[in-house]
Amino acid sequence: MNRDEELNVLGEPLVPCGFDPVTGFFRDGCCRTCEEDAGSHTVCAEVTSEFLSYSKGVGNDLSTPRPEYGFEGLKPGDRWCLCAPRWQQALEAGAAPRVFLLGTHIGALEHVDFAALKRHAVDLS
Repeated sequence: MNRDEELNVLGEPLVPCGFDPVTGFFRDGCCRTCEEDAGSHTVCAEVTSEFLSYSKGVGNDLSTPRPEYGFEGLKPGDRWCLCAPRWQQALEAGAAPRVFLLGTHIGALEHVDFAALKRHAVDLS
């Protein structure tokens, strides 16, 4: 991936999303993406119990530990790089978690409207 492509939705350099647990398609703490990332893990979100319940209900259980993959399971308050289409789906269902724009990759805009992300942003001043 070209460094110039590692921008957030504000057009600034992408900042890390989370290290506890370590998130990202590359498990490097950032919501970076590439062609192999079919899910577009580009939205840096703070997951909520409502979102985790919703996600589990639509077949993506993020709260149950999966030790075979080194995954401890998410709990409310964890930051995680969500698939942009899943975040959009949760938005339409009224269960979208808050987002960190500085850690949300510009590629998310291929799936999600910037205004919707901005309405759910925690890091706007």
